[in-house]
Amino acid sequence: MMKEVNHCIQQVATQERPRERLVLFGAEQLSNHELLAILIGSGTKKESVLDIATRLLNQFETLLNLKHATIEELQAIDGIGRVKAMYLLAAFELGRRSHLPNRLERTVVKHPDDAADYLMSDLAQLMQEHFVVLFLNVKNEIIHKQTIFIGSLNASIVHPREIFREAVKRSAASIICAHNHPSGNPTPSPEDIEVTKRIAEAGGIIGIDLLDHIIIGDYRYISMKGKGFF
Repeated sequence: MMKEVNHCIQQVATQERPRERLVLFGAEQLSNHELLAILIGSGTKKESVLDIATRLLNQFETLLNLKHATIEELQAIDGIGRVKAMYLLAAFELGRRSHLPNRLERTVVKHPDDAADYLMSDLAQLMQEHFVVLFLNVKNEIIHKQTIFIGSLNASIVHPREIFREAVKRSAASIICAHNHPSGNPTPSPEDIEVTKRIAEAGGIIGIDLLDHIIIGDYRYISMKGKGFF
């Protein structure tokens, strides 16, 4: 009887092992399941690490779904324990952070593109709507970012007082609101327009301008100010 150890990654030809292939050819030449296999690290007595990585991808179907998996969902996969699940979550988080602007240097917003670029990697692929506010100083530098709420946008939930309480606390001169559309289509809804007008009116009264409301879809956006919605 063939020993179960033959299933291990050590039995694969050297040039076919993910780690060796990464050294020889570079990470960009590896497939998704090979990169996952390196993160997972080792297989089991019954399966090679490549088999586990392939099954992991098949279970979640896409890297995007895998990126949003919880530690419990990852641990539910045979061969993925708590430590391996943490390695995967940490790797995806590092990848996300690598696309963030350098927070040591304050971002200056001169154009809607600047705000959209600042938020795109955070909001573009979220499965739920997130309403985020950027707080700016008199130089139009971003001094703070805060998620105000998570869920479907409507006027009864997004109240200007929550936004401007934080703006006053931060001594902000102006704000930019933003939220994502999980559908991928950034076209504003009637609720988006109503909420934006209320926030702009409240800001005008207390002297903290709403510079824009950015709606982010699937790596594209709409500036509600630029489109004349308020």
